[in-house]
Amino acid sequence: MTEYGRGPGSEPWHPEDPLYGDQGWGGQQSAHGQNQYGGQQQPHPQDPYGQQQPQQTYPQQYGSPQDPYAQGPYAQQPQQPHDPYAQQAPQQSHDPYAQQAPQQAQYDGGWGTGQQPVAMPYDGHPQDPYGNRSAGYGAEQDYYGTSEAYPPPQPPGRREAAAEQAPPRNPDWDPDVPEEETHPFFTGVDDDRAGRSPRDDDDEYDDDPRRDGGSERRGKGKKKGRSGCACLVVSLVLVGGLGAAGYAGYTYYQKQFGPAPDYSGQGSGSVEVEIPKGALGNEIGNILKEKGVVKSVDAFISAQVENPKGNSIQAGVYLLKKQMSAAEAVKMMVDPKSQNLLIIPEGTTNRNVYKLIDKKLGLKAGTTGDVAKKNVGSLGLPDWAEDDPVVDDRLEGFLYPAAYPVTNEMKPEAVLKKMVSRANEEYDKADLEPNAKKLGLKSPWQLITVASLVQAEGKYKRDFDKVARVVYNRLKPNNTETYGLLDFDSTVNYAKAQSTLDTGPVSDLRKFKDPYNTYYVHGLPPGPINNPGAAALHSAINPTPGPWYYFVSVTEDKTLFATTNEEHERNRKKYEQEKSGQ
Repeated sequence: MTEYGRGPGSEPWHPEDPLYGDQGWGGQQSAHGQNQYGGQQQPHPQDPYGQQQPQQTYPQQYGSPQDPYAQGPYAQQPQQPHDPYAQQAPQQSHDPYAQQAPQQAQYDGGWGTGQQPVAMPYDGHPQDPYGNRSAGYGAEQDYYGTSEAYPPPQPPGRREAAAEQAPPRNPDWDPDVPEEETHPFFTGVDDDRAGRSPRDDDDEYDDDPRRDGGSERRGKGKKKGRSGCACLVVSLVLVGGLGAAGYAGYTYYQKQFGPAPDYSGQGSGSVEVEIPKGALGNEIGNILKEKGVVKSVDAFISAQVENPKGNSIQAGVYLLKKQMSAAEAVKMMVDPKSQNLLIIPEGTTNRNVYKLIDKKLGLKAGTTGDVAKKNVGSLGLPDWAEDDPVVDDRLEGFLYPAAYPVTNEMKPEAVLKKMVSRANEEYDKADLEPNAKKLGLKSPWQLITVASLVQAEGKYKRDFDKVARVVYNRLKPNNTETYGLLDFDSTVNYAKAQSTLDTGPVSDLRKFKDPYNTYYVHGLPPGPINNPGAAALHSAINPTPGPWYYFVSVTEDKTLFATTNEEHERNRKKYEQEKSGQ
């Protein structure tokens, strides 16, 4: 018995066996016009290669009417007497294709593989031979019975290369038309979300053929006013962004490479500016900028570098003008006249310091002196400062001579604290306690007292070291020149609150009873008689070795020192003669 699709003598066909190929149809491929099974091929109505004859069509053959195989040569073929398959196919009861389902499910989609099936004659079977049917050969499943299955194979002579399937195309996309905006700002989607119909000026295409049900491609539409406004807004934003970026770049260039902002001219008005101790150029520049003196810190630093004296700016209070050029500000600050400072000269007594403070702050005379006596214990004196009742002023020697920045708003107590603080700093640097012991003194207090005597008695700093030696020599109790008396006029002047060279005869001075009168009291006075400077303090710590007990300043360039009173008297006479011009 011959199976469908195979020649006589072949083994039964199985659904998994290949149906086509060079060996699938008996190893033969027919040429055009020749029947695959021998003999002349019958003409078909739709065969483009042969004589076509009218054929009866079946309405449900392979799906839709457009299917090229629905009315092709597979609808009904005349039986050929020499074709063994034409008579056997419908008579075999075990043939799986002999019994067809009453109604064939339509195969919608045609032959997806692009190949055409072999012309297979069926006698009285108009339905698709691969439709729903009962399984044959032991109830095996038909692999072509579902709509998801691959379409049946085609005969070898009808094979064509499968066309490459193009990717699905979006029917709404046209490469010639700009892509439509989807952002709500441009599309006006807010109207739809709010339940309102889009306005007439929304971005729609007037000539879109889909609105009229047409099938033509969408042409280039014209956007209405809203699209133009959106483009204008975007353009303005872009232009504004570019402008901002350009300005930022220009500003950065000016800051990095351009000249620093600066005022011009000498300024106007006046302003007090206080520069703290240890301030550097950038800190000074920041202070001046905050006070409105200079326009920028960089301009001040540049002017300070260009000025040869720019690095000599010291701490203090300066009277400057507002909106000055940086160069003019530096020029004024290096000039001492522009500094609003309270200057305390070396050797100034406290009573004179109090007067200077009252005058500087515009206070009533005696105000600062009263504050000093009342608050002496809270101004920062060290522990070794004497608290002897005979001491005239405990602050004497601690109002260190220097230039102090003082503003009109400051209080006397604040100024005094600054001075005491400065004195403590300088005395700590001098190591007073160990040096006092080395010199045979009882305390740092006495060392400051010696320094104040050197400051008062020495007329020139070049003589301070020898004057200090005279002090220490006279303090020796076994000296045969003064017998432990200092005999300094400066102590008499301090005791009498005066400043004169003519203190009177020595006999009268011996009778003046005062703890500060060294003509009357042996040894040092109870405390300093002024505020010594750094040079006098240095000489008091490092006196020049020598046997001198007396000295007299003849001229600015000449001071005579003597070891005996007789020598000293000769020197005095010589001094008086030179002074009188004889």
